[in-house]
Amino acid sequence: MSDLIHEFIYASARRTPAAEALVYGARRLDYAALAQAVRGAADALLAAGLGRGERVAVYMEKNVENVAAMFGAAAAGGVFVPVNPLLKPEQVAYIMADCNVRVLVTSSDRLRLLVSSLALCPDLRMVFAVNPGGQPLPDVPGVSVLSWETAHAAPAASAAPAPHRAIDTDMAAILYTSGSTGKPKGVVLSHRNMVAGAVSVSSYLENTPDDRLLAVLPLSFDYGLSQLSTAFRVGATAVLINHLLPRDILKAVVAERITGLAAVPPLWLQVAGLDWPADCTLRYLTNSGGAMQRPTLDALRRALPKARPFLMYGLTEAFRSTYLPPEQVDLRPDSMGKAIPNAEVMVLRPDGSECDPGEPGELVHRGALVSLGYWNDPAKTAERFKPYVSQPGIVLGEMAVWSGDTVRKDEEGYLYFISRNDEMIKTSGYRVSPSEVEEVIYAREHVAEAAALGVPHPALGQAIVLVALCKPGMELTAAELLAACKPHLPAYMLPQKIIIAEASLPRNPNGKIDRKLLSLQYETCFTENNQ
Repeated sequence: MSDLIHEFIYASARRTPAAEALVYGARRLDYAALAQAVRGAADALLAAGLGRGERVAVYMEKNVENVAAMFGAAAAGGVFVPVNPLLKPEQVAYIMADCNVRVLVTSSDRLRLLVSSLALCPDLRMVFAVNPGGQPLPDVPGVSVLSWETAHAAPAASAAPAPHRAIDTDMAAILYTSGSTGKPKGVVLSHRNMVAGAVSVSSYLENTPDDRLLAVLPLSFDYGLSQLSTAFRVGATAVLINHLLPRDILKAVVAERITGLAAVPPLWLQVAGLDWPADCTLRYLTNSGGAMQRPTLDALRRALPKARPFLMYGLTEAFRSTYLPPEQVDLRPDSMGKAIPNAEVMVLRPDGSECDPGEPGELVHRGALVSLGYWNDPAKTAERFKPYVSQPGIVLGEMAVWSGDTVRKDEEGYLYFISRNDEMIKTSGYRVSPSEVEEVIYAREHVAEAAALGVPHPALGQAIVLVALCKPGMELTAAELLAACKPHLPAYMLPQKIIIAEASLPRNPNGKIDRKLLSLQYETCFTENNQ
């Protein structure tokens, strides 16, 4: 078994060197070629002076060079920092400065946009720019700039120093969580975290070398990156796509004979209504990043009856925590399932004692997937990561992660999501989960997107505001939505205000509806001058 994340690629290259490993458009790499690309990237980074544990930021769209740079940084003994390509230069510079990035790998076009912001990154010493056109590269004061292609062809790369020694508890990656208020936090993942996650997920998804996984989500998102690590662990094929429209995903699934597709709820909502072929090759679908609404799940199952749905829950701090087996979907469609293999998930009270069945508590995750904490932030790390003694008599306790999510467990041990602690709406003395309101709204055929928010109210503490988007070609009114809510919700859960959006609801970089941004937009709608 591989102990380090890049060794998945090397091991698959030894077993099946000619098997297809990575696809990007017309480019197709077998495992021998991918292993060579990763070694070449590692050599180039080492020749540039990359030290043990130093950070390498990778900022570009999904492509072969992106994958080679990330896994090459790990192979060199460094740490890769995937940066969402949707972020703006100032946001990129913040991440790079925050985790003291030494080397940046990006495209020549993106580098030109970044130049002025890189002055905010005092630790940056080298930039590799993917520059297939051979255009002149911009100067970056105090930083060496080299084309990726030249670095790989340089004689120095072949004489690069040996990779730095690494063990499984060393850092492998830093993933930045998207934050709507405050700055994003860097979650530090060890090789052990990533390897254990890939082993666990690939086991319950029953992945084999015959699988072909479509990488739709950003590689800066742990769920997106997992598509690569899971594929490489079993010697399957990963297909990269930078889609513009939902139909691009359907076309890629058909053209590349995709067997596994992962997405977040807003994206599933878009693809569920597409005209999927009867002979579609998809054998499973996975959902994470929020609960999939039942109407969306029902539509997917009608469109793709041969694809088994795996409903999953995870947090970047522990990668993945639970999944609901497909055979349980009809029995308990609202459940998050149980803990994934090699993880224990508990429901605890504030004093650390275990909750009774049906009693709400905080989800706490322990095991090999618990990350190393937040980069250079001991205060926030101490809030979320706490010692946990799993068995009496153990002198050194392990670290567990407190998720900040309120859940409950039934008599059979299945978990049910209630709410994020910071998303729970408190109105008239009641605590209301946004998902309870949204579930009713999504049952309306006309609704494309919806978000229930808690905003300040002078009498109620918080009032519920519902923001909804109508499907194209259909009409929707606030009065109709309120009428639809009344038969299903008690009075205290009814929205005090319903807003019909004129455009898609805002998303954070990982594709989820940005609730915090929406809450800020409407936080004054119940003040004295806006009632």
